[in-house]
Amino acid sequence: MVDPELRELLENLHREIGQTESVDERGQELLRDLSKDIADLLERSENENAQPHPRTLRQLEDTLEYFEVSHPDLTMIISKLLDTLSNSGI
Repeated sequence: MVDPELRELLENLHREIGQTESVDERGQELLRDLSKDIADLLERSENENAQPHPRTLRQLEDTLEYFEVSHPDLTMIISKLLDTLSNSGI
């Protein structure tokens, strides 16, 4: 992953996940899993042209849908990240 905009979006999402409060057990599970995948992707991107796993893309979509109403900042970042990935052919 060479694209600095994509890396910045991932870092912003990772930060926002860490700041998200007042979520139920399912929300915590979604955020925990997504946070791990993003941290892994960021780590791998330092050494190679890392692409997100299809599972990560599904988790982004699931998380977006789950938090759409209750956490607009989080969903805005996820939506922008999904758009960027889609526009880059991922």
